Amino acid sequence: MTSPFPTNREDEMDRNTSAAIRNAIGERLRRDMGTDDSLPSHLQMLLSELQQRDKDSA
Repeated sequence: MTSPFPTNREDEMDRNTSAAIRNAIGERLRRDMGTDDSLPSHLQMLLSELQQRDKDSA
């Protein structure tokens, strides 16, 4: 499967920026959904993928 994300190293962000964006997205979704329950499975999968990509780029 072809990734929609660029593979050019110049376009990649650092680990701290990636983590901050993931955390902000999760917090905003939880706030906007009005619950402290876990995220829907699809959103959790996407956040996990971002986290894995961050680990792979280290």
